[in-house]
Amino acid sequence: MRPDLARHVVGYCMRWWTTQRLRWPEFGRAACLLAALLPAAAHAEVSLRDDRGATLVLAAPPQRIVSLLPSITESVCALGACARLVGTDRFSNWPDSVRALPKLGGLDDAQIERIVALQPDVVLVSASARVTDRLEALGLKVLVLESRDHADVKRTLALLAQMLGTPAQAERVAAAIERDTRAAVARVPALLRGKRVYFEVDDTPFAAGPVSFIGEMLARLGVANAVPAELGPFPKLNPEFVVRLQPDIMMANDRNLADMAKRPGWTALRALRDGQTCGFSSERYELLMRPGPRMGEAAGVLADCLMAIAAKPPAAKPSAAMASAEKAR
Repeated sequence: MRPDLARHVVGYCMRWWTTQRLRWPEFGRAACLLAALLPAAAHAEVSLRDDRGATLVLAAPPQRIVSLLPSITESVCALGACARLVGTDRFSNWPDSVRALPKLGGLDDAQIERIVALQPDVVLVSASARVTDRLEALGLKVLVLESRDHADVKRTLALLAQMLGTPAQAERVAAAIERDTRAAVARVPALLRGKRVYFEVDDTPFAAGPVSFIGEMLARLGVANAVPAELGPFPKLNPEFVVRLQPDIMMANDRNLADMAKRPGWTALRALRDGQTCGFSSERYELLMRPGPRMGEAAGVLADCLMAIAAKPPAAKPSAAMASAEKAR
């Protein structure tokens, strides 16, 4: 409520109570006290410390928000504030309602003039975004967020819920993630527990290490990570090193998985030869790659993959891609 409107409401209430106090003494007093509190409640200042260590002060919970990362967009919506979004990065596509919002570029090419024109109360960005300093120089409020692991995701949800003025929503979303993750864990076949997984995030190749949010999810599901933890969350690997690792299970998006057998030396990977693989559609792969409110659903996708592997015959025939690669040798 605007301060001038709030003062008008309080003044009207006091005049009404003056004439009606004998008839409605308790109700009138309570109503006026509530009206008097409205300005303070509506304009409660919000102070936030973001993931670069900067303190952001907002005069009130923001009503116009720009999000420049899909996982952050999803988090805002999961916290019940989708209607406050006025623009997103080009990759934000969940829930469906955000597809119609103005698309403002990505990490490296955010469209600054269009962002400014939207007059947002706050812009939500990744720590790796290049536009933070420029946006702040133009007078915009910027909140920097970074979610590398599950603890970060929970903390990000709490920070966003505080910013939105709905702190209780964070616990609700976190509880849903945990519930869905536990359901996924219960479905993983016992015979696959402890198997070593290679999860590819890019065909360069980059992989998800044990300390990444994907690696932590795999650990919750009871499988091991073929990538050494000391290499970090998302290390770039030498292709020959992957062959030496000899993972028990290979995971990647459909396209990259189909091309793996064509990579020099990768026909030696037993997981590819024996069909111990998971290829994810674009939609499911996006889900797996976003550290946000749908991580419980992502755990279910991984559990489905492991169940499918366990259901294969022990001596599965080589995949068509592998057989073709073998003929070409």
